[in-house]
Amino acid sequence: MNFTESAKRTIQLELEAIAGLSAQIDSNFSIAASLCVNCQGRVVVSGMGKSGHIGRKISATLASTGTPSFFMHPADASHGDLGMLTGSDVVLALSNSGASSEILELIPTIKRRGIPLLSITGDSRSKLALASDAHLSVRISKEACPLNLAPTSSTTAALVMGDALAIALLEARGFSHEDFAFSHPGGALGRKLILKVDDIMHSGISMPKVTLNATILEALIEMTDKKLGITTVVDPLGQLAGVFSDGDLRRALESGKIITDQPVKEYMTQGGAAIALGSLAAEAVRLMQEQRVNAIVVTDQDGLAGVLNMHDLLQAGVV
Repeated sequence: MNFTESAKRTIQLELEAIAGLSAQIDSNFSIAASLCVNCQGRVVVSGMGKSGHIGRKISATLASTGTPSFFMHPADASHGDLGMLTGSDVVLALSNSGASSEILELIPTIKRRGIPLLSITGDSRSKLALASDAHLSVRISKEACPLNLAPTSSTTAALVMGDALAIALLEARGFSHEDFAFSHPGGALGRKLILKVDDIMHSGISMPKVTLNATILEALIEMTDKKLGITTVVDPLGQLAGVFSDGDLRRALESGKIITDQPVKEYMTQGGAAIALGSLAAEAVRLMQEQRVNAIVVTDQDGLAGVLNMHDLLQAGVV
């Protein structure tokens, strides 16, 4: 058995199935997309067996890209779950044959309630396709399964058609990076898109701070106490004058002087890397990498607001 050849053959057959979808896109796709965009409720996806598995993925993609959606199992639907449907919903039914009895049993109720019915099938002359307000054809020439039985190419084609619909709706709604982030707050992308420096910075008594008259020893004590590898240096009015970091300390040591009693203002970095309050944490990462520093000052209209370092960003999952 040549496993690699089998894998390549399967991939090629599924690629051919996907390539054939473009020619099947017609006015039905526009009708389906319009019905979904104008839907005041949810796009309720349903399908049996492997079509059901694909339907769950399509529903999840719709929901995460701005189109409210949930999956309704057709067998459960005929035993009470049809009560989930409202007159404001749209139903999207999947069945490769278009003849799944569990799906067909739902059609009279859907029609009687005036709910738009969309379908994805491999047979445009099937009962499901003909009963639909819009039918998305995913006809294939053959399954990747050598027996031409196991749903393989057909399920891949249905999934791709579902993705095409979801992305068309995303674009029609003007769904943005920020919208995506609010739908994915627990993911890395969501954190990068919505987490702000305000959420993770050290402020108040947890912010390292010494005055211009402080000695390097006093600055080191403050840095050690606050554990950020940096301390801000402020003028008599409390405004930021500069920062003193581990790097500044090394440069002071290289001077060859006994530095503990030296004034910190002689060795600090004036100003220092800074970012405005309300900025995205991801922007702080970019600035820190660009300026090759491990900590950054956060400022607002009144001056100094806080400090954060790369470890804070790592802990927050932004890096």
